[in-house]
Amino acid sequence: MKIDLTDTTASKINKALVRGRRAIGTPAVGMVLTMVIVTDEENAYDSLRAAEEASHEHPSRTLVVIKRHARTLRDRTTSRLDAEVRVGSEAGTGETVVLRTYGDVSDHADSVVLPLLLPDAPVVVWWPVDAPDTPSKDPLGALAQRRITDLYAVERPLEVLETRVRHYAPGDTDLAWTRLTPWRSMLAAALDQARVKVTSAAVEAEQENPSAELLSRWLEARLNVPVDRVVTAGPVVTAVRLGTENGEIVIDRPEGPLATLTLPGQPPRTLALKVRPTSELIAEELRRLDADEMYAVALSGEGIKEHA
Repeated sequence: MKIDLTDTTASKINKALVRGRRAIGTPAVGMVLTMVIVTDEENAYDSLRAAEEASHEHPSRTLVVIKRHARTLRDRTTSRLDAEVRVGSEAGTGETVVLRTYGDVSDHADSVVLPLLLPDAPVVVWWPVDAPDTPSKDPLGALAQRRITDLYAVERPLEVLETRVRHYAPGDTDLAWTRLTPWRSMLAAALDQARVKVTSAAVEAEQENPSAELLSRWLEARLNVPVDRVVTAGPVVTAVRLGTENGEIVIDRPEGPLATLTLPGQPPRTLALKVRPTSELIAEELRRLDADEMYAVALSGEGIKEHA
């Protein structure tokens, strides 16, 4: 069910949500969090689709904030809020409200979002594009326990990464880091099997890849060895090589969803290591809403004593 509201208010949107739930006979129970997506019109569809797919694992109220840029001077000075309320099958397993803000309302989107948050439930804010330099001090980011950005969406990811380092606050995370979870799990399992001291390391990836940079910093902090960055054709991270006195530990994924794990003195084995869609990345981030300490370690490349 969809309800369109033009030149509306947060109070009218809440009433529309209640009206929609009554119409389809669905109570407002079972939703575990509020997901706020701050995006533009171009990226709204894909972002919302990813969030709705993730909602099958984490039922939520999804608020999509789209700040519209008016074409005329008159429209730029006119404040307006339009909304599209979706409940039932139109909104995954929760509720969705698409908010389009105009004029001064765009500068105070937090005042619109605040009355629409689920009471006593965690809040997650996700910027698919155009994330602020300091997410925790953004008016919408300040409402959230978890703030998700994506270095893959910027032109100069390594420059922005340094900004993330300077402005990190507990609760911040980035999908460039989330993409590394299978790599980190396999590397940890390989080291548990090999039980040898790592003396050198190398990460192979396409140039300027933010995930490769985060992985390199994490390995440096955890293993206390320098990590070489090797440029390849990609896609994304293609291999990690850990040098030991007994030989190399290698996870190699030149292309496709399969990787090869090689341990000293053992035959190679094949592992599943696919590039995951955004919906799976978001679902993973919603499984834990506390501070990601390992992301903080990867950002700074420090903290081995505190987090070992």
